[in-house]
Amino acid sequence: MPLRKAPRTRTTPTTTTNTTSVTNAQLQAMIDQGVDATLATRDANRSMNGEDSHNLGMGVRRTERVARECTYQDFMNCQPLFFKGTEGVIKLTQWFERMETMFRISYYTVENQIKFSICTLLGVALTWWNSYVRTVGHNVAYTRTWTDLKKKMTCKYCPRSEIKKLEVELWNLKVKGTDVLGYNQRFQELTLLCVRMFSEESDKIEKYVGGLPDMIHGSAKASRQKTMKDAIEMATELMDKKISTLAELQAGNKRKLDNNNQAQQQSPKR
Repeated sequence: MPLRKAPRTRTTPTTTTNTTSVTNAQLQAMIDQGVDATLATRDANRSMNGEDSHNLGMGVRRTERVARECTYQDFMNCQPLFFKGTEGVIKLTQWFERMETMFRISYYTVENQIKFSICTLLGVALTWWNSYVRTVGHNVAYTRTWTDLKKKMTCKYCPRSEIKKLEVELWNLKVKGTDVLGYNQRFQELTLLCVRMFSEESDKIEKYVGGLPDMIHGSAKASRQKTMKDAIEMATELMDKKISTLAELQAGNKRKLDNNNQAQQQSPKR
């Protein structure tokens, strides 16, 4: 009986695998490099497409704050002045100044400047405006500029005869007693309206100094200020010092008088 051959054993080759260990720091660096490359590619694509990315650092888009346009409620919250048309030239000037201040500090469009300011007209002033709207039409009236509105209201409520009276008042204006603050306020109000009286700043300063009292007139004139602001500040400072000196003299005289009275009362007893 023939012998059975032993089965051939198949030998499988052993595969040797070399494993390289990666630390956490190295892994994080590889991730960061991949992120940087992705962001750089995205920014390059945006630049090619004409997008304004305003990138900061590594592709982070900066968020810009856009100013919000003021609404009518915002306007009323600023407490605007109202004008009835019967208050006179000074009140109209103050109304102009208040409106322009609100326009400067807030974001009002040109159209809203007219619409919002008209809402502060009352009485005969509102009647005058409504009559003007009926004459030229709503679209024309509300597309006028603020400068146009100021000119129309000045012609209406600042007639030449009224301006002439104010010019006479300004020419004769002087400080009453030691009230330089009251003089300053009235002088500035009148010069805003009587613009024809002074062609140069120096002329206005000369008239202002000429209305100061004798106690500070010489010092104010000798200072030779170049602007109205400096002249007003100088005159106010001089008057404050003069009033303080007078108060000290009065206090000293009062003490002397009190001491004399006490001495006279004690003399009979002696």
